[in-house]
Amino acid sequence: MSKVCIVFDRLRTEEKMLQKEALDLGHDAVMLDAKITQINTDNRKDDFDLGDVVLERCVSYFRGLHFTASLEFLDVPVLNKFEVANVCGNKMFMTLLLKKHNVPTPRTYFSFSSQSALENIEKVGYPLVIKPVIGSWGRGVMPLKDRDTTDAIFEIREITDSPHDRIYYLQEMINRPPRDIRVITIDDRPIAAMYRKSTGGFKTNIALGADPELCEITKEMEDMAAKASQAMGGGILGIDMMEDEKKGLVVHEVNNTVEFKGLARVSKQNIPKEMIEFALQYVRK
Repeated sequence: MSKVCIVFDRLRTEEKMLQKEALDLGHDAVMLDAKITQINTDNRKDDFDLGDVVLERCVSYFRGLHFTASLEFLDVPVLNKFEVANVCGNKMFMTLLLKKHNVPTPRTYFSFSSQSALENIEKVGYPLVIKPVIGSWGRGVMPLKDRDTTDAIFEIREITDSPHDRIYYLQEMINRPPRDIRVITIDDRPIAAMYRKSTGGFKTNIALGADPELCEITKEMEDMAAKASQAMGGGILGIDMMEDEKKGLVVHEVNNTVEFKGLARVSKQNIPKEMIEFALQYVRK
């Protein structure tokens, strides 16, 4: 019998599903709350009950990233690896890697001050989408359709002035149906996909109320998802795509600790079971 450790900072449906599947497969499952775990430089792996492999599932990108670094310091196998988590958690790093590996992605513009960003927008023209380089659930993702809106958003950023507010990530507005596509990949292999339909607004995040609908994985989706996963370094990922009217499919985001409860409602695949099985195979390699 093997043991899987599931690290969390908020116990969601997904983590409970993973625990259940591990137990149903005849394995043990340890649930570890990152918020109350203490690690120091003298620790060894045996000081903790970390099982044979860890699935890092923290909602907080920074907490999960630093916890993963600590686990790798202890020589504990973790999914996903630190390098993968680091890249996927920063939209700029992620976008640059997708482009470098020839994965179709929306044209994206980077500026490092509000003034430079305004000059960039004047050259490119509206509409554009502004996104925080760090963040999930669609928070802070806003369409820029005119100068007044842009000035208001930039003014807020100047006031908050967090380190990431100083990085301006601007992306072309994709002419798409009111939906996007989430594909879950395991070891670069797409296992399930769904359409996330907008509920009337700009965003399509399930966390914001978008409706999931099963999506048949085409050969094009399969190849693109596999390529995007390889570009990030593999593991267990959520690949988000949009259907551009002229360009076809483009990948606009890759998620590290991917949520899957919405897709699990409509998928024929047992997603958490496949994740557990992959984690155990990963540690046996």
